[in-house]
Amino acid sequence: MIAGLWLVSLWLGSAEARPHAEGRVGVPAMVARVLPAVVSITTRQIERDQFNEPVPTRGLGSGFIVDRQGHVLTNNHVIEGAEEIKVALTDGRVFRATLVGADRFSDLAVLRIDGKHLPALPLGDSERLAVGESVVAIGSPLWIEGGPTVTTGVVSALGRSMEQPGLPMLHHLIQTDAAINPGNSGGPLMNLRGEVIGINTALIASAHGIGFAIASGTAKRVVRELIVKGRVVRPSLGLVAVGLTPQVAHANDLAIERGALVIRVDDGGAGEAVGVEAGDVIRSIGGRRVTDLHDLHDVLDRHRSGEAVDVSIWRAGRSVTLRAVLEEEP
Repeated sequence: MIAGLWLVSLWLGSAEARPHAEGRVGVPAMVARVLPAVVSITTRQIERDQFNEPVPTRGLGSGFIVDRQGHVLTNNHVIEGAEEIKVALTDGRVFRATLVGADRFSDLAVLRIDGKHLPALPLGDSERLAVGESVVAIGSPLWIEGGPTVTTGVVSALGRSMEQPGLPMLHHLIQTDAAINPGNSGGPLMNLRGEVIGINTALIASAHGIGFAIASGTAKRVVRELIVKGRVVRPSLGLVAVGLTPQVAHANDLAIERGALVIRVDDGGAGEAVGVEAGDVIRSIGGRRVTDLHDLHDVLDRHRSGEAVDVSIWRAGRSVTLRAVLEEEP
């Protein structure tokens, strides 16, 4: 009887251990499969010191190869201003990269390297992500030698916005607690199926366990346009706005709480041409509702430069509809 109980206990112990063993095998196997397409990026540029003398500086970032033609996706801030860009693969090969195109608005850039038998990581579907889902961040942080660093975590939140000094505001970001450090920028954020669902882009130095990645859904269109055209052409109203929240509405003594509050109208821009003013609240464009800054950018991206659209605004307690011709964003 005792022997029988021991056998049952042994069988149950094996069954309980099996999922954990599969977890340990699954993630390392996925990482090993994708690592060859993850790259380290070093840049060289010339800056001026206080005596206006040229001083060479180096920069570090990450990226990954997106197709067999050698296109590499990374962050714009990784390569911006660089005079020389080098891309190192995990197999030891190092290439001098050329800049195909960059988009400061989305903080994305595409490079190209000329090599044979290049591995690639196509962009996955970030729309299927769920809060709490496990993710893996890969990159080359802090000049650490010996190849990419792998960190794990979960999707902490979706649809975040953030702005860093000197950079444009980014939207539709994935928030994760997977460790992201300087040098990780441009590297892939993977799901456990080995699909790139984000591009690691930012961290908050004063916070612990909060990093951000550009959603792959955002990156797909940008990558296509950068490869084909070298830049992303976006329609614009020629203004600067902030998302209207109850707090912002209260601070500005506004009777409505949702929309995009115009804080500046560009001289000679599409908005000024039809009479948009600072203090106006944009409620809809082309019949599509605008409840915040996310909506404003999303709705504009559905249109083309040169297209005429109805812009519904709230001004001093009344609704006004203006007909504006969208311009190309500078």
